[in-house]
Amino acid sequence: MTITKDMSITEIVQKYPQTVEVFMKHGMGCLGCAAARFENVAQGAAGHGIDADKLVADLNKAVEE
Repeated sequence: MTITKDMSITEIVQKYPQTVEVFMKHGMGCLGCAAARFENVAQGAAGHGIDADKLVADLNKAVEE
C-alpha cells in the first residue's frame, strides 16, 4: 500500500496530484485549507464524516493507475 491513513493530506497531494480528484469525490474539497497542512488522512476523514479505509483504498487505486 502506497498511501496510509497516517500520511498528511498535503504530502499525498504533492506526491500524487492525481489524488485530488479522489479527495474531491469523497467530499474533501478543502485541500488548500490550513487544516490539510497538518492533518493526516484519518483525521481529515473523521472531520468530514468519511470512511478513512474506503478513502485510502480509492487513493491507492488512483496512484496505481
